[in-house]
Amino acid sequence: MGIMRTLHVVGFKDSGKTTLIARWVCLLKSKGFSVAVLKHHGHGGLPAMPDSSTDSMRFFESGADVSVVAGGGAVQLLLNEEPQFAALKELTAIGKPDILLIEGYKEELGEKVVLLKEADDWLALCELDGIQLVIGFPEIATDISHIKSRLDMEELDSWLLEWMEKEDGNETV
Repeated sequence: MGIMRTLHVVGFKDSGKTTLIARWVCLLKSKGFSVAVLKHHGHGGLPAMPDSSTDSMRFFESGADVSVVAGGGAVQLLLNEEPQFAALKELTAIGKPDILLIEGYKEELGEKVVLLKEADDWLALCELDGIQLVIGFPEIATDISHIKSRLDMEELDSWLLEWMEKEDGNETV
């Protein structure tokens, strides 16, 4: 596979991770990049599953290790066991994207954007490896790039596009 940029967007529940990633997917697609997203479902339990009346879900519930359905230009994949992070990254990168945005997996290696919802979040997250950008709470002191407001969309978008142009941070998957 070729060179792919990888960026984790991390923070605690309701800090704006999904909203920011969705915005950045649209921005990157508008600039001609191919984009993949890997999300950690950190809410406990299974992610939302297809209706149990679908054929693929019936296979899954019958114990199939893998159930795949394809049609109409899309593919749905159900695995009956959660792979390790590295395997999930490979699976997500199957389409050879220019960038893989990862929601969560803050303890895994990789460059990270940290979203702060509350001031105490920084105390819990400041020691993570690979922090490239901190978003929120202007009161914190850090030498890391810091965008004070989660609502400064122009500055957030500019940061991402500049980050995409950097030479380091690429990986071959």
